[in-house]
Amino acid sequence: MTTSLYTHPDCIAHDPGPHHPERPDRLRAVLAALEGPDFATLVRHDAPKAEVAQIALNHEAWYVEAVLANLPERGVVHLDADTAISPRSGDAALRAAGAVCAAIDEVMAGTVANSFCAVRPPGHHAEAGRAMGFCVFNSVAVGAKHARTAHGLKRVAVLDFDVHHGNGTQNSFWDDAALFYGSSHQSPFYPGSGAEDERGTRDNIANVELSAGAGSKEFRAGWTNRILPALDRFQPDLVIISAGFDAHDDDPLASLCLHEDDYTWITGEILKIAKSRAGGRLVSSLEGGYDLGALAASAAAHVRVLMAA
Repeated sequence: MTTSLYTHPDCIAHDPGPHHPERPDRLRAVLAALEGPDFATLVRHDAPKAEVAQIALNHEAWYVEAVLANLPERGVVHLDADTAISPRSGDAALRAAGAVCAAIDEVMAGTVANSFCAVRPPGHHAEAGRAMGFCVFNSVAVGAKHARTAHGLKRVAVLDFDVHHGNGTQNSFWDDAALFYGSSHQSPFYPGSGAEDERGTRDNIANVELSAGAGSKEFRAGWTNRILPALDRFQPDLVIISAGFDAHDDDPLASLCLHEDDYTWITGEILKIAKSRAGGRLVSSLEGGYDLGALAASAAAHVRVLMAA
């Protein structure tokens, strides 16, 4: 078995406007990096659009309808101060969530070992009824709930190493003992959530706060001592990764100091638990990362480890 890649040109067509950090070139850079000879065996798929009913597993129906009904004919419309949509953004957001759901279906069928979704807009800040932080629909949370609904999985975990805390995912999982969320992130920082005493009502949340300037040592210690043991105790049937690469030392929007080898390391550590607890079933989806070179190199390092699983 091998690794699959889900993406679609619609995800490039989402354009939040000039000078916006979450720009189409982010995805172009990732896809260019994944065209190299190291990635020749990737099984490549066009990301399908998620059904509205799938999105509604995690989002209020009125919110989904409002987003899709208010796409501009030209230019951009702001859903919040940071999150703008353009004429093709609805298709992009549906394909981002659809990619995660389709990748889960493929991994569950056993035709690939794991999958990477090279999609945008990102999703982990999106709340049930609110866009936030460049995010429209929370693709990983939609995917986790799709995995339970479509495949009857009992325990699904989301691991998030984006530099920003995934408040939307945490809030969606907070009261559900069958969903686990683990995150390392810069703190204090946007969006202001993710304190280490935020544990969920079922002790199903594990956060690691990293101070500005923290690097490999602090990052690896947080995962080794806190998040990975909690994930192992949770015993997931499926692992989903919110793969943000904006904790890289070169990223302009944050102040952590990770490098490609840190992403290689954490991908391998998560895979070890996925193999021991979930039969290796793992789906990863792109979140942040705003320096094009660092993003491309880090995503490529991440996918190389997935392919070697």
